[in-house]
Amino acid sequence: MGDRRWRVAVVASACLLVVAVLTTAVATDLQAHARNRSEHTRLLAAHSALAKRRTDLAVTTYVAALTTNHRNDLQASVAAALGQIASTQSSQSGADVLGYLQSVDIGTLHTCLGGVQQSLQRIGAGDDNGAAQAISAVSGACSTIEGGAGDGLVYPFDFPDPDVVLVGSTYYAYATNSVAGNIQIISSPDLTHWTAVGDALPSLPSWATPDETWAPTVAQIGATFVLYYAVRVAGPGGGGAECISVATATQPQGPFADTSTGPVECQPNLGGSIDPSLFIDPTGTPYLVWKSNGGGGASALWSEQLDAAGTGFVPATTPVQLLVPDQSWEGGVIEAPDLVSVGGRYLLFYSANSWKTADYAVGVASCAGPTGPCTKLPGPILSSDAGMKGPGGESVFTDASGGLWIAFDAWAPDAVGYPNSRSLYLRRLSVSGAVPVVAAGS
Repeated sequence: MGDRRWRVAVVASACLLVVAVLTTAVATDLQAHARNRSEHTRLLAAHSALAKRRTDLAVTTYVAALTTNHRNDLQASVAAALGQIASTQSSQSGADVLGYLQSVDIGTLHTCLGGVQQSLQRIGAGDDNGAAQAISAVSGACSTIEGGAGDGLVYPFDFPDPDVVLVGSTYYAYATNSVAGNIQIISSPDLTHWTAVGDALPSLPSWATPDETWAPTVAQIGATFVLYYAVRVAGPGGGGAECISVATATQPQGPFADTSTGPVECQPNLGGSIDPSLFIDPTGTPYLVWKSNGGGGASALWSEQLDAAGTGFVPATTPVQLLVPDQSWEGGVIEAPDLVSVGGRYLLFYSANSWKTADYAVGVASCAGPTGPCTKLPGPILSSDAGMKGPGGESVFTDASGGLWIAFDAWAPDAVGYPNSRSLYLRRLSVSGAVPVVAAGS
């Protein structure tokens, strides 16, 4: 449905009064949870983004349900979701609302909002892991309420900086830390239905700051799964530096173990190193691509060859700079590199501009090899549209049939910027032309 909203005027005033009373009561309870636990704040923010996108739909469906046998079942579920709404905005006609309602199954709405309610109950019991499981169990239903998969939305909860890999017949997606743990991990058999697996990295090395892990990347090298991630260095000596570390596991769902005594890469003179991305070239040689924050200058993207195990750099090698921001749409910032080899070409996808805004977007460069040189292609190739805003943190992967996809996070149209959540989107990708093309959302 994108950024379309419904006019609250279509709802009878008496019913609005009922909803307002329910909203006030539940909102007070949610605010208490948020004050008590910072982890809860993240999850509630994700729920809030979902609710804000469908506030008027939920209210209107609630009113419609008053004349059906679902009245009692829906009332509690809708109230729980509406408790997270601070305000409502509208612009859609009543006729369009009724048309949309005819295509939405009330049972689907009940499933979605019931999962939200169950998750909030588990939060109240101090069961963060159970809360994550409850919310992921209804991701399919909530995606349908969000407008289905037409715009590529597949996991309508907080899942920033996604990296998707296929292992056997199962897809695994990893993301920046949230209520589910240091490195979120979800899995799917079909790229449509996703279930929370848990925390891929349950323990951090002693030098790393808890709750400051992001932008994971995973690849299988031999019999080992290698995970690189960004993390903030703890303690006075670390100075809060943003660095890159590595962990390993024997299976894609982990648990990954990081036994390091310090970061793999930091570049302190360049403002720190973040957003790692593992790349395996056609010969099987691993490389790491990442971003330097810039320090006193511009951010930049770098590449360096890894050893055969993929857990450290080849001795005597040095990082090679691939790209710097030099186009107006980039806003002076480039990050989140993802290098792929497809169709005989090396393509370097990257995000640019401020990640907290609707100006965030995805570009691509053509490279002569894993260490460049690289030349930017016309872009951006993926930017804000009616269904989502500020796409980025992208990763490109191949499905079981050999088709190319791009995974990315994006904001809800009316909920851009922190602390709102960034949901997981998947869209098909074509590289048959000179410039890669991302399938448009419907």
